[in-house]
Amino acid sequence: MGVSRETMDSNRKIDDLRLGSLNKIGQTALINALVERWNPVTHTFHLPIGEFTITLEDVALILGLQRTGLPDTGPTNSNHRSMVQECLMNFGVAPTASECRGSFIKLTWLRNVKHGIILITHEAMKRYTRCHIMSLFGTTLFDDKSGAVVHWKFLPLLCNIPRIRTYSWGSACLAHLYRSLCRATQYDCKYLNGPLALLHVE
Repeated sequence: MGVSRETMDSNRKIDDLRLGSLNKIGQTALINALVERWNPVTHTFHLPIGEFTITLEDVALILGLQRTGLPDTGPTNSNHRSMVQECLMNFGVAPTASECRGSFIKLTWLRNVKHGIILITHEAMKRYTRCHIMSLFGTTLFDDKSGAVVHWKFLPLLCNIPRIRTYSWGSACLAHLYRSLCRATQYDCKYLNGPLALLHVE
């Protein structure tokens, strides 16, 4: 029984990964090779040398996120009026309809708000911090395939600044990556999103 060309190509990519030649195969090919080896049932990568996965310890070491704490859960409300209220409470301003995409806030709007804040009061510092955290969510931890928006569902968790550090952001980030990898294994998926920095470590 022969080995298919796809299996040989995939094995070659994994061999290149094992040798550490990321320059040779490129980041996209590396991630594609890993997605091909992802098992959505066991949440592990199946390689010729065995199985491995990304753990909470990896997330804590690579991204510096807390792995213990309160679960960061809550309702995912898609009501535009609720989003406007949360933005007013957290940033003092709200995005217009053109600065949103459904339940998502455009990162350009967040950047403009952040750059417009003058850091002379305690409240201004809180708003700046919330903008910065939401930008990190949208670009690094919980990004979508466009990399241009962030879901506003995180805003209620950012109201109380001292409480932010009590949430287990590492667990949420890892769950988001696992879900993204599972979706990427489906035949009709064209993009992979999530904290891909966890897959780029040599």
